[in-house]
Amino acid sequence: MHYAVIGTGWIVDSYIQGAALTGKWELAAVCSRSREKGLQFGSNYGVSTVYTSVEELAADPAVEAVYVASPNRFHYEQSKLLLNAGKHVLCEKPITVSPEECEELQQLAAAKGLIYMEAIMMLHLPQRQAVLDALPQLGRITSAHFDFSQLSSKYPALLRGELPNIFNPKMATGSLMDLGVYCVYPTLDWFGEPEKINASARFLPTGADESCTAIFEYPDKLLTLTCSKTGQSHLGSEILGDRGTLVIESISKLTGIRLFPGNDSRLIWGDEEKPTLMSGESMDFYRFIKDPEGTQKEYERASKLSLSVSRTMEKIRRLSGIRFPDYS
Repeated sequence: MHYAVIGTGWIVDSYIQGAALTGKWELAAVCSRSREKGLQFGSNYGVSTVYTSVEELAADPAVEAVYVASPNRFHYEQSKLLLNAGKHVLCEKPITVSPEECEELQQLAAAKGLIYMEAIMMLHLPQRQAVLDALPQLGRITSAHFDFSQLSSKYPALLRGELPNIFNPKMATGSLMDLGVYCVYPTLDWFGEPEKINASARFLPTGADESCTAIFEYPDKLLTLTCSKTGQSHLGSEILGDRGTLVIESISKLTGIRLFPGNDSRLIWGDEEKPTLMSGESMDFYRFIKDPEGTQKEYERASKLSLSVSRTMEKIRRLSGIRFPDYS
């Protein structure tokens, strides 16, 4: 299938390489605000068709699907435009800023017979099932801690007085939206929605949240979720039961997974390169498009989880005081 990308950042590079690994996709066009940057980026993949507006891209009949990797603030409007133009859409997380936007676009895609999917690696990786298979071995699960704290490469620019998109609330970014979503996804996927949420955040002078912590309360367990863009964690995440512990080195990639039954240790899953990790979501995107009947249950599960995550993220933002212009 012929597809296009919106954006020219490192994540787009990884996605293109991952899509190539599936053998199902052919890059047809690049969309960038800068034509020069778009041409330079496209030349790495032998692509010379470059658009400087999403409207131009949407009008290209050769493009069947689009990978959207623009700043969070633009996910909704760009995805809506593309869906209305008859394009399948794979949108980077968070799929939209608000759950109302997510639900609206899911309904729009369904009405048009299109696939509208969130690009979240963990849901499309084989190691997800490895985790699910390991959970019963932990016995009664009492608590868990999921963390994604990663010092942003843009932080030095912020300290110099610049305002990178990643620290600009107008772009609907911050630690929760960019990193915390990777903790919310597995929590809801593996344990369902909590009965109660408590949350707190700390803010930079720009108004963006630099760190956020949420506590998910279940009848039989407590889960703590932490994220930060101004500090680097090396401890990973873990799930504790009365018969064992599951340690996950990277919650975003589901790599470095180790089971500790008592004092023993067994490696369940090692590390993998980013393109390999992103090939899973790219392959499922293709499968959902080409075999809608055979993959209906998988697609519906992914869509329901996206909406549940969006609703939960909004609750965390409300409780912790995270605000974006144009969003309550």
